[in-house]
Amino acid sequence: MNRYIEVFIKILMAFILGGVVGYERENKSRPAGLRTHILVAIGATLVQITSINYYRYYGVYTSDPMRLGAQVISGIGFLGAGTILKEGLNIKGLTTAASVWTIACIGLAVGAGLYLEAIIATSFIYILLRWMKPVEDRILQNKRNIKLKIYTKKSQGIVGKVSSELEKYGINTLGIKVIETTEDLVEMDVDIKTPYVMAESKLLDIVSNIDIIDKVIWMGYN
Repeated sequence: MNRYIEVFIKILMAFILGGVVGYERENKSRPAGLRTHILVAIGATLVQITSINYYRYYGVYTSDPMRLGAQVISGIGFLGAGTILKEGLNIKGLTTAASVWTIACIGLAVGAGLYLEAIIATSFIYILLRWMKPVEDRILQNKRNIKLKIYTKKSQGIVGKVSSELEKYGINTLGIKVIETTEDLVEMDVDIKTPYVMAESKLLDIVSNIDIIDKVIWMGYN
C-alpha cells in the first residue's frame, strides 16, 4: 500500500508543478499551455517511476535504471519543436519549447523522489517566465534600435519607398532624415528597429540586397 501512496504523491506533485508552469504559458496564449505541460510532467514522472520501480521490485540489476529517463530528455524535443513558429523574420516559441523540455526534467526528478529539487526548479522557472521578460526586453532594446546611413538613387517618394522595402523584412522605420541630395543620389540617416537582435553582417546583407539601395553603412545603436 505504501508503494501506491508514494506513486500517487509523485503523480500529484507532477500535476501541480506542471500546472504551475503550464498556467503561466496558457495565460500568455502560448502554443503549449496548461494541459500540455501537465501531461509532459506526468508522463515523464511515470516513466521514471516505471524505470526505478521495475528494478526495485523485480530485482533486475543488469541494466541502467536511468535509461528510460534519458530517452524522455532526448525524445521530448519533437514536442518542443512543434511550439516553435516562424513568422517572417521572427522566431517564436523558443521559450515555450524550453519550458516543455524543462518540465519533462522536473517530472523525472519527481519520479525519482527528488521533491525538493523539483519544487525549487519549478519556482525558479515560474519566476523566470513570469517576471524576467521585461528585464530581457530592456537589455535587448538598444540592440534592436539601430542607425544606418543609406545611399539610394534619387526618385520621387524615395523616403517612403525605403521605409516600405524595409517593412517587407519586418524592419520598422523609426525615422528617416535626408542629409544630402545630389543629382543622382540621396544620402539619408535611417533609424530602424529590427524584429529581433541581428548581427551587424546579417542586417547589412539584408538591407544592401534591397534593389533601390546602392550602399548602406552601419552607424551603431541608438
